[in-house]
Parts: sequence; C-alpha cells; structure tokens
Amino acid sequence: MSGIPVKRVAVIGAGPAGAIALNALAQEKAFDLIRVFERREGPGGCWIGDTARPRTLSGFASLADRSADGPVQIPERLPAQTAKSDKPRFSESSVYPTLETNVDALPMEFSQEPISAERSARSISLHGPETPFRHWTVLRDYIKSLVNRNGYEDLVSYNTTVELVEKVGNEWKVTLRKDGKDSDYWWVEWFDAVVVASGHYWVPYIPAIEGLEQFEKSRPGSVLHSKHFRGKELYKNKRVVVVGASVSGADIAFDLSNSNTTQSPVHAVTIGHAANGYFGGEAFNHPRIQNHPSVKRVEGRTVHFIDGNSVADVDYIIFGTGYSWTLPFLPHVAVRNNRVPGLYQHVVWQQDPTLLFVGAVGAGLTFKVFEWQAVLAARILAGHATLPPLAEMGEWEANRIKARGDGPKFTMIFPDFEEYFETLRSLAREPKNGVGRKLPKFQREWLRAFMEGHELRKEMWHRLNAAARIEVGKPSIRANL
Repeated sequence: MSGIPVKRVAVIGAGPAGAIALNALAQEKAFDLIRVFERREGPGGCWIGDTARPRTLSGFASLADRSADGPVQIPERLPAQTAKSDKPRFSESSVYPTLETNVDALPMEFSQEPISAERSARSISLHGPETPFRHWTVLRDYIKSLVNRNGYEDLVSYNTTVELVEKVGNEWKVTLRKDGKDSDYWWVEWFDAVVVASGHYWVPYIPAIEGLEQFEKSRPGSVLHSKHFRGKELYKNKRVVVVGASVSGADIAFDLSNSNTTQSPVHAVTIGHAANGYFGGEAFNHPRIQNHPSVKRVEGRTVHFIDGNSVADVDYIIFGTGYSWTLPFLPHVAVRNNRVPGLYQHVVWQQDPTLLFVGAVGAGLTFKVFEWQAVLAARILAGHATLPPLAEMGEWEANRIKARGDGPKFTMIFPDFEEYFETLRSLAREPKNGVGRKLPKFQREWLRAFMEGHELRKEMWHRLNAAARIEVGKPSIRANL
C-alpha cells in the first residue's frame, strides 16, 4: 500500500461478489464511507430475473471481436442531465423461469450465511426430496438478504452505472450515470480505493459466421445468446440450432428436445468441441438431438456445417458460446485473452493495490471464492494484511501463465481449491482484535458436494435420455463430443 490511509471505498456491483465485498468491508469497521454502485434496480447480479423479452442483437462484428461493450461519451461538465443513453450495456438477465442452480447449495453458500432449504417441486421431481439444487429466486433472495441487513441497503445506489474510474493524484475519480425515467443524471464521487465486483457474465460472445447477421436482419430476434433464453414456449413448432457444447448449450438443447414442443430434432453444434469439464456431454445424447460440427455459414434460412451437411428452414439459432470480459469503465486496465492481466491472486491490481477485484475467476465454488477474496480485499484496505513485494506478485502471475497459459484457464481455481483458499486466508490473517469477518479453514466436504452435484446432473440426463429413447424407439446413441 502507498501508506495513505483508505477511508472511502467504492464497490462496483451488487451481485454475489459485491454483496460479500460490502459485508466484508463493513465488518472491518475501518472506513468512513462505503458506497456500492449497481446498474440494475436491485441486488442479485445475474440472479435477477427479467419479465420483458430481451432486445434484439446487433453489432455482430463487435460481439465477435469482443469490443461490443465500449465506453460511452461523458458530458464535458459534471454534474449534468442528458438524454437517456441508447447504447447497449448488456445488463439484461440471463435467468429463465425454470432455472435452477447446477451446483449443490452447500459449496455455493457463504461460510456464515446458509442458503435456504426451500426446494422447488420441479427439482424434487428430478432429484428427489433432498435435491441439493435451488431455484434462481432462492439465490436472488439470498443475495438480497445479505445486502439489506444491518442498514447496508442505505450504502447502495441502484440504477447507477459506473462509466469511468480513473486515478487522479492519490484519489480515485468515479464518474457515475443514474438511469432515470426520461433522462440520465451524471455526477462524480471521489474515493481512496475501488473494489471491482461487476462480474464477467454479461456481454455475450457470438463467433463470426458468414451470413449470420443477414439471417438476424431478415428475421429480427432469430439469433439469440443463451442469456436471452426465456424458456421453451417461444420455440413451439420451431426449428432450432443450438451452438455450444458447454453448460448453457447443454441445458437449452436438452430442455428444448425434452419438451416435445420444438421441431424434432434439435440441432446442436457440439462435434469437435470440448464438453464442459464438470458436466460432460450426456445432455446431448438425447434421441431428439442431432449433433453437428461447427457452422460454416448461413445462407437465407439454411445453416451449413463444416462437414458439408446443412439444415434448412431454421427459425432460431441460439448461441451458448460464453461471454466477453469487459471493463469499459477502466480504460487503463486492459483485458487480454478474456482475462484481466496484472492481478495478484486474482484480487490485487499489482500496479496499485487500492484497486482490487472480487470475482475475477472461473467457475467452481464461486460464492465461497468471492468471500475469501472479499475478506482479503477488505483487510488490505484496512491495513491489516501485508502484500508481498511487487516483484513477487509479478512472479506469481508469470508462473501461473507458464503452468496454465495466458487465457481463460489462468482464472480457473480447479483443482487447487484448498491451496487457493488457504493462501488467501493466510494473506488476510485473522480479524484484528476480533473485528472483521473470520474465514474458516477450507473444508474438503465443500468440494465433495460440488463434484457430487455434477454427478447428480449427469445421472439425471442419462436417466431421462434412456426414457426418451424407449419412447421414440431408438437405441442408445453417444454424442461424438
């Protein structure tokens, strides 16, 4: 740290990462001001649901080259009142009505706040009365309860987008835009430190495919990303191509094929693409799913694949192809290979440790990872944690790049959860004089429950696929993933 006391802290985002960051900071009792800025109307992050149908996609070139979420023009003089911005910020929800967690509640919950045992009838029907999974509304309410206790809700500004964060002298200048009914209000606030907890599952990635944008233009709403999926009803009697072999592609293709509403078969682009490491490819073995290799081009309503086969009269193409990590409000922090370089332990921006990140990791024990990161960030800013020298922090990143590469695998904690949790706990230290959030030792039961939950999902797909094969009179077919 620079030696300058940190008394004013800004937190960007009120999803699970922002909620636990707020809690950890408040429990340190070391700060005069904590402010949380959330662009949605309430807490929850990606667990907030939307009832309105998402806006149609455009700007396919920028979605493909991961430049879609650029900065907006800031008024020359602030504060200011301007016309409402029409620039897409991709803040719409990725929730659909029947969405359930695909991870056991035990490894999802924070260490001091258990997730409700409320189970949906649908989950019970699929996994039994002790189903470990929870409906999305349970997670939304869980995060909301964490924010709205102890007066924390008074620290949060909703419908507020952080548009620019820049260091001016020893302070962080934060430019903000409040989304009003008929106009936008802009202003500036100043802080000693900033915690980025804005998540990286917002901006859809859609690969460049010849003819795709023309297909969408001719039939607006016909090209979607998985985050725009709102349930199977829209696709009744429609011919659908689902692109993506990982979790969202599996869920959507399976849901559509198992519903008997979509035209059969559902066409899934999976061949030659790696299935998700946790969940595998069993979902794509449904007898009403036909698997294909990559899409080569789209002509009219015909989707052509690289093996020379094609599907005609396609109504919808749904992409489960992941997200682009963007930080439009931090122009001086570059995103490279869909990760944020320059972070020590995925938390501390090495150039200036008054800029910290919570949630800059890949999937796996995510809420608990957020908690450990948030406590470390809070202890650093309170002056109760000591960081290694800059050279050592840089060496940690360089060694990790050598071991995992300079891409998405860099951010994956699996399989080294215990080592990572204990490293952060050691760096954060125990609460000073008993003040602050206490981190327990890593429990391997968390990882066991995490992995066993995946097996439950795979067993469900296997069971339902077997029943569907009997129904349609087809033998067992394994997807060539």
